[in-house]
Amino acid sequence: MLYDGRKSRRERSDSVLGNRFVKMILLSALFLQFGIWVRNIAVLFYVKKMTNDDAFAVSLISVAEFAPIFLFAMIGGTFADRWRPKITMVWCDLLSAGSIVAVLLAMEYGSWRAVFFVTMVSAILSQFSQPSGLKLFKQHVPEHLLQKGMSGYQTLISVFMIFGPTVGTFVYQSYGIETSIGVMGFAFLLSAAALAFMPRDRQDEGARRQAHIREDLKAGFRYVRSNRVLRRLGGSFVAVGLGLGLIQPTAVFLITERLGKPEAYLQWFLLANGAAILIGGALAMSFSGKLPAQKLLAFGIAANGLAIIAMGLATNYWIALVCQFIAGLVFPCINIGLGTLMLRNTDQSYVGRVNGILNPLFTGSMVLTMMLSGVLKNVFSLVPLYMLAGFGMLVGVLLLVPLFQLKEGYQA
Repeated sequence: MLYDGRKSRRERSDSVLGNRFVKMILLSALFLQFGIWVRNIAVLFYVKKMTNDDAFAVSLISVAEFAPIFLFAMIGGTFADRWRPKITMVWCDLLSAGSIVAVLLAMEYGSWRAVFFVTMVSAILSQFSQPSGLKLFKQHVPEHLLQKGMSGYQTLISVFMIFGPTVGTFVYQSYGIETSIGVMGFAFLLSAAALAFMPRDRQDEGARRQAHIREDLKAGFRYVRSNRVLRRLGGSFVAVGLGLGLIQPTAVFLITERLGKPEAYLQWFLLANGAAILIGGALAMSFSGKLPAQKLLAFGIAANGLAIIAMGLATNYWIALVCQFIAGLVFPCINIGLGTLMLRNTDQSYVGRVNGILNPLFTGSMVLTMMLSGVLKNVFSLVPLYMLAGFGMLVGVLLLVPLFQLKEGYQA
């Protein structure tokens, strides 16, 4: 019996859900995703209502969500490397919840535009919280469980990609904007409570860095430039971002112009993609560890790129729908591969800054091609646009080929 007890403890230590940190971070993410989706849908519907469907006002929601990534990602990552990660995450959740009070007061006195403030504050604070979470992953999750941990997190995100809009719509239509924002605040408080049960920060966390903030920023860039894995990973971030940005805004035109279907058919396209991402996340979690992260990433990018090319060439709706499903099925491989490779090949003291450099590369590339996609569609039509997006992602695969010989835990 004593042997069996030791064996049971070893099995728990080899299980990703047997890790206390992973359980608490997933519980925190569950509350966060619930609050974020309720907020996103409520703010979208509320702004449309208050502005009579003004497209510019609706676009400002995306500005409030994405602009902080460019303005605060590197700064947030640098401070995440300086501060204690658990305390940083808890305070970010508490401040996000606290900002709800100010927003509700502003709305009470007639300033409906305060809803933009909710999105922006949350997005800014996430630039400090997210890299802190990655640091804790690096610190508390054993190397052999890292990929499974990232897979579990990706699966949770996938679930909310499918059910989040439905939940957000129900809360907003049933209770209105004030309650929706209040629900978001309560969800952030629950997230902070979950984080409080994580292991304590190490005593030396947050007390090691005496250099000026500017020196830390420069050191972060030098670190990425000197690390060949991170350099190639940055290239893959750009390739994926450029490809996805080209096709995301044009999906509705693929349905109506290329496939000759009404706009309503777009919902089935999105549903197929969301369901595939959920299935792909679960499959990636079950197979993670059997395929090196760099090969998992290359497979995901290659399959996604080929599916995009086939989608653009298709003239039959059902063939295009299958291609969309395949693209969604392999997409978790991209997220899991990127996250795992970055964590495995980054020293713990640089995790925040590396994330602050690489993440804007992806977002910036995607936003750039999203802005250009409409113009390029009018100039070249849909088929060349999808071909360009697909081949661009295949270039990202070529950047990863030299990394196929990497051993687990290797740091360049």
